[in-house]
Amino acid sequence: QVQLVESGGGLVQAGGSLRLSCVVSGSPFAVNNMGWYRQASGKERELVAVISNSGATAYGNSVKGRFAISRDNVKNTLYLQMNSLKPEDTAVYFCNAQIVPHIPLKISEYWGQGTQVTVSS
Repeated sequence: QVQLVESGGGLVQAGGSLRLSCVVSGSPFAVNNMGWYRQASGKERELVAVISNSGATAYGNSVKGRFAISRDNVKNTLYLQMNSLKPEDTAVYFCNAQIVPHIPLKISEYWGQGTQVTVSS
């Protein structure tokens, strides 16, 4: 069973930092592109950052220069380092990945359950 489990969320003051983690379990055949999305209360889910299997990264305009996405392919773990946090960053953060399980051998999109990040002023 392939699953994505996020952790690392919490309450932090504006200007502080947090690091989110997303562990891919189930020993999949391959984990391709991965990313972080977030959804604030009453708003649509938005892109935070993505990272390709080759390590290329892209960021949403609202977090560019403050957040950094990375991955550890040995540990099958995705990270999001969040610095200079603002109250506007408050949201549930979701891990996303394109994954090929062993059965079936077909790429599919997976989502984690989300982790709450709250930034106070």
